[in-house]
Amino acid sequence: MPAGYSFRPRLWVWALAAAGCVAFIALGNWQTRRAEEKRTLAARLESVDVTGTFLSKYTVLLDNKLHAGKAGYEVVTPLQPGVGAAVLINRGWIEAPRTRERLPEICTPPGEVRIGGWKTERLPHALEPAASPAGPLRQNLDAAAYARETGLALQSFFILQRDGPPDGLVRDWPRPDAGVQMHESYALQWYSFAVLALVLGIVLSFRRA
Repeated sequence: MPAGYSFRPRLWVWALAAAGCVAFIALGNWQTRRAEEKRTLAARLESVDVTGTFLSKYTVLLDNKLHAGKAGYEVVTPLQPGVGAAVLINRGWIEAPRTRERLPEICTPPGEVRIGGWKTERLPHALEPAASPAGPLRQNLDAAAYARETGLALQSFFILQRDGPPDGLVRDWPRPDAGVQMHESYALQWYSFAVLALVLGIVLSFRRA
């Protein structure tokens, strides 16, 4: 203890230090959970191959998708196998035309095709002010809701297309575990702030005798 100083805690100092510790630990825990969620998603990612015919009239364009700094759409089309329910294929990205009044022309391979990709339970959900209206242009797509809307028998999952017949779409999917290290780094940073708040509370509790 420094000469001439004594440990006399101030209530307001410790209240602030405690509040800071709680807040920083909560933020650190949230970042840790996000990292774990991405690890779990990567572990559950299943590579699949399906054969069927694209139902092009049911194609949906997911709006506000960026690639290499350009605005565009992700193209989702149901694929009907010979037997069983159809599955929604996220076929890839296409650049938007210069005017919003026009939609891009989608090249859909005819006849039976073989598609390889990754199975996923859902597509990323974009924030929207209201539910997406019926029609080809949407913000989000839920498989169960789309099955009810169209009357199609659909699987409850999606497939992110990896390979198949050429169609001009970009399939540069991010790794499912991308960002794990970033979340872990942020978590460590928030936990460090919690320790710092505690140390400051102790330091500010020393006052001249």
